[in-house]
Order: sequence, then C-alpha cells, then structure tokens
Amino acid sequence: MKTIGITLTYQIFSGVVKDHALDGGVRVYPTDPAQTDALVELPMERLVEVISDQVIALCGDQAASVGLALPGIVRGGIVEDSPNLPQLKGVHITEQVTAELKRRNCTPLVNAMNDADAIAAGIAATRGQLDRLVRVWTIGFGIGFGRYPWSEGVWEGGHYCVSLDPKETYCGCGGRGHLEGIMGHRAMRLRFLDLEPEEVFAEAKKGNTRCADFVKLWHRALAAGVANSIHMEGPGRFYFTGFNVGFLDMNLLKDALHQMVTMSPLQSYTLEVIPSSDEVAVIGAGVVGLQAMESSK
Repeated sequence: MKTIGITLTYQIFSGVVKDHALDGGVRVYPTDPAQTDALVELPMERLVEVISDQVIALCGDQAASVGLALPGIVRGGIVEDSPNLPQLKGVHITEQVTAELKRRNCTPLVNAMNDADAIAAGIAATRGQLDRLVRVWTIGFGIGFGRYPWSEGVWEGGHYCVSLDPKETYCGCGGRGHLEGIMGHRAMRLRFLDLEPEEVFAEAKKGNTRCADFVKLWHRALAAGVANSIHMEGPGRFYFTGFNVGFLDMNLLKDALHQMVTMSPLQSYTLEVIPSSDEVAVIGAGVVGLQAMESSK
C-alpha cells in the first residue's frame, strides 16, 4: 500500500511518498504552467475528479493514505474558505475525495491540510527536523504561512494586518492592510498596473523612487509578519520559499526585523531562504497524510 502527497496551487502536484522522500517523480496537472487559471475554472465536482485521477494514475487502487494540501483555511476536512480556489469554500473536501476514490475501488484515508503547512512538513521531513518547530513563509500569488507540527488554529499569516492605511485594499480576500495585499503577486499587479512585479523590483534597483519605496514597504511588511509570529510563539528558524522568493533581500528584511523585535529573549531567530520546490510540498503532504493514518489506528 502507498502514501500519496497532493498539493494544489495554480497546478496540481502529486507523487508517491516513501521514507520521507519521493518514490518516483512528481505528476503535474495541467502540464502547461501558463494555464494559471485552469483550476479556478473547474467546478468543484470536476476538481474532485481531477484530484482523484492523480491518485489512481500514481498507484491504481493501492493507496493507503492521501495527504491533500490546499490553499485557504482547512480544518477538520472542510475548506472553510479559499480565496484562491473559491469553488471549494465550505466543501467537505476529505468526504468528497474519499467518496470519489471509493467509487473507483480505492479506499485510502484522506487527510486535508493547508498548502503552506505541507511545505513546513516537507522541510521538516527532508531536513530531519520532524521533532522541531518549523515555520515557513511562501511568497507567490498569495502569501502563505506554514507551521509544523500542526497545531489547532487558523494560521492565515498572509492575512496579518501590517498596515493601518485604509487605502491598502489589494488583498484577494477583500481585507484592508493585509500582508498579502502588499506582497502577493496578484496584489502587486493590481497596485502597479503599468509594471509587472519583476519590473517593479528591477526599476527599484535603477533608482525609481516609486518602486524603491514599495520595495522597502514589501520587506517591512514581511518583517512585520515574522515579528508577529515571534512575539506570539517565540523565536526559532524561519524559512522563506515560493516562486517570488527571489525578490527577497535578506539584508533589508533583517534590518527591518531588528527594529521590530527588540526584547533580548526573542532575538535568537534565524532566517533562511530555500528554493521553491513542488517536491517538498508533495513530500510534506504525504508525510502528514501518513501520520494521520498512523494516529487513527
């Protein structure tokens, strides 16, 4: 019997996970990364079928557990909200996927989690840190905050309020002053209708004042998110990843964070950038899925 890890972003990435590593490659749907709206456009029922297709394609009816990582607030097998995949809001996703797989004579234990939590679990698993607290910020279309081990809570760190400016309304959820409304790829495109995000950062390096001021704001927003987590849960190691992590200037982040975290017992934090990796997320989803199965016995 096999453990399957699946993570949904703008594509579906899936793989067989064995001994905290991939047993084979990562399966991708759709294969064209330019189809960034492909999943959003699928009705809920069709998306459940596509998720199930990946499981069957990887192992037929031999899956023992499936770890399913999704964007949004995911608790108790229910997607309570998901601005990036709005058709899943309120869906009992584990029940839906379990039923669809059962229809295909496949009966694994399905466990759902937030996609950033899967990345945190993947980092912990691949670095031999399953006995430690791991926190990760994912910097992409939205901003995710992942935590391992899982703990009861919402943990929507991308929606930390980091600004009191009422004009900060770019977050996809509609909230004001949110971290994601400053740092998210979608939010940056809305803010700079005449420039793509990568052009904003390039222009900042050339001395464009408007872009340079935003880059400072971008880093201070992330520092505020990290500082909030430190002040709530204490210091430790923070990882940063995602397809826009290349925008991150660690010196700017450290300088801003140093101004925000001043109590000496909280200053023993470390910051590390890791390359964006769909493999790590798939491994993390599989590890959490396997842990859920083992704890249910």
